[in-house]
Amino acid sequence: MDNLTPEQRHKNMKNIKSKDTKIEVLLRKKLWAKGYRYRKNYKELPGKPDIAITKYKIAVFCDGEFFHGKDWEIIKPRIEKGNNSEYWVNKILRNQKKDDEVNKALNYLGWTVVRFWGKEIKGNVDLCIEAIDELVFEKKLEAINE
Repeated sequence: MDNLTPEQRHKNMKNIKSKDTKIEVLLRKKLWAKGYRYRKNYKELPGKPDIAITKYKIAVFCDGEFFHGKDWEIIKPRIEKGNNSEYWVNKILRNQKKDDEVNKALNYLGWTVVRFWGKEIKGNVDLCIEAIDELVFEKKLEAINE
């Protein structure tokens, strides 16, 4: 199934970044150009959101499809046939559980959580910006009505 040697696979996996990924940088640049100010990998919040728009309490996560299990029911059987399948299935399930816990914790603290898949950001970053614009608009309306 895997065409790479263990050494090649190790090198590939070692080079996967958790911060300042291409998708994060792409989204951040567009947000900045639109005038949004934010915190990167905000340590003050559970899950250290990739982007935290503190003024509006919006936490944005840029999730990779593989590591966060996009279309899990379709992908899981393929992963189970691959190398080190038990490790990867457990890792992805842990990531999904952690994502749910982080979402709940942030919601409890009054934050709105937005999760974008990497392909959503790469495919149409403007649509992602529109979604954030709509949330900001809703937050402004809530503030007026309080």
